[in-house]
Amino acid sequence: MIDKRLFRLPGTKKLLLMLAGLTLLQAFVVLFQGKYLAEALVNSWEQKPLQTIIDPMVLFAASFVLRHLFNLINTKIVEKFASKTSEDIRGRLLDKVYNAGPEMISEEGTGNLVTSSLDGIDLVENYFKLIFTKLMNMSIIPPVLLIYIYMQNIASGITLTIIVPLVILFMIILGLAAQAKADAQYKQYTILSNHFLDALRGLPTLKMLGLSKRYAKNIYTVSDEYRRRTMNTLRIAILSTFALDWLTTLGIAILAVFLGLGLINNSFPLFPALVTLILAPEYFLPLRDFSNDYHATLNGKNALNSIFEILERPDTKESDQLKDFTWDKDSTVTINNLQFTYQGVGNDAVSLDIDKLRLNGYQKIGVIGKSGSGKTTLIRTIGGFLVPNQADIQINHQKVPNFKQENWQKKLTFLPQSPYLFAGSIAENIAFYRPKASLDEIKHAADQAGLQEFIDTLTDGYQTKIGEGGRGISGGQQQRIMLARAFLADDRHVLIFDEPTAHLDIETEYALKKPMEKLFQNHLVIFATHRLHWIKEMDYVIVMDNGTIVEQGTPEQLHSHNGAFTKLIKNMRGDQL
Repeated sequence: MIDKRLFRLPGTKKLLLMLAGLTLLQAFVVLFQGKYLAEALVNSWEQKPLQTIIDPMVLFAASFVLRHLFNLINTKIVEKFASKTSEDIRGRLLDKVYNAGPEMISEEGTGNLVTSSLDGIDLVENYFKLIFTKLMNMSIIPPVLLIYIYMQNIASGITLTIIVPLVILFMIILGLAAQAKADAQYKQYTILSNHFLDALRGLPTLKMLGLSKRYAKNIYTVSDEYRRRTMNTLRIAILSTFALDWLTTLGIAILAVFLGLGLINNSFPLFPALVTLILAPEYFLPLRDFSNDYHATLNGKNALNSIFEILERPDTKESDQLKDFTWDKDSTVTINNLQFTYQGVGNDAVSLDIDKLRLNGYQKIGVIGKSGSGKTTLIRTIGGFLVPNQADIQINHQKVPNFKQENWQKKLTFLPQSPYLFAGSIAENIAFYRPKASLDEIKHAADQAGLQEFIDTLTDGYQTKIGEGGRGISGGQQQRIMLARAFLADDRHVLIFDEPTAHLDIETEYALKKPMEKLFQNHLVIFATHRLHWIKEMDYVIVMDNGTIVEQGTPEQLHSHNGAFTKLIKNMRGDQL
């Protein structure tokens, strides 16, 4: 039930020691509650002086207050630990995602990572709040009470000792069934998250193609399956709670009958029988509390397990094996025998397999291919966002294992399909690569990107605030901000474009083409595209299919024979093959 990796979290052992001490004190005040209440009732039954009733009742009240005071302290300590630890885990998770980059996002799914970072952390925090307190209560309080009951009445102690293993066995049987259902439910929740986010991202395209209603049925099917699994899980959870309550109530009833018969036959005095009967519900209470929250702890455990799996992935931080690196017209990159496979895909399903590729100086290289051919995987590997399983790579004749080199990534500018814009001013977004750039430098870069005319229409100019993800401005202006970033980062001479105009209309794309062509000068340009007019601007073209380079050369060379390039061009134009 408790994940052993919890004990490796900072502060866990200290927390457990504090909880053990507080729970032990709480167990004794529960015992004193039952003892003094029974004593007061027995004295009242035997019609003893009033003072012999008042004194036990005062001690009972004091024990009652202390019990809830210890419980409050216990709860506050656990809540503080749960809040701090869950936030630490969230920070570690975000750092891990940031360091791993697109490789992890492609493998885990954006929806899964968002779910883990938001809802998953909330479930983990609730798991921490429940599991430590419940386990301590169940481990310490019943044994303390049982020892006292044995001291009062051995037969009652034996009865309670026999009942508990039966209850626990029944809990284990139902608990295993509940865990299997909860595991399946959380997995379905992850699938639903990924489906929902993918649907939101692709909604404009789906609407344009007239497929949005058809995809709505797909979302309904996935969400209905999640509803069905949730109801099945809740059915088992409710059944287990009912069964446990029934068994513990039956156990107390059997004990009450046994004690009643003993009193009728004068087998033992009233006080031992009464204190045993009062303490019996308290004896079963930690077990019942644990059962009631068992399903909630299962959700938290599943979420924590999912997060731990991400955190335990091998780290691939930037290395510094590339020394004294600059990119100029004489620079070269050679790539031989490069293979990359996304985790979980299988060793026989290679996502990228490049035999030989060479990049030179200020070359403009177009990367084309059908959707899913490996264009994005290739340029993300060259950008250092994905780490290949194996590769023979040389940058300026320096051998490196991958492109995740700090000095390499400091020399490149990456322009994706959807620009990364953060909540802040336009000036701050333009200065992404050079945060200390002056306003005059920012204005010059914006003018080169054709952004000045748009900024002049804004009341606050460069200090105009935009929302996270570029909310508040059009897609064309978002791309111009990305171009301005590249113009401002004039010390970065490698440009990587991942279909930057894919989501733009043709008029906006042609308006951006002139500043983009200006930006190409004195840069190594790697341009993945499915728009034909960009191919004419390239010095060299790479044709991708199924993760491999099936053809490469200058546009003239590729046009000269009827190969993969020609077939792809005809296919993109809609010609009959």
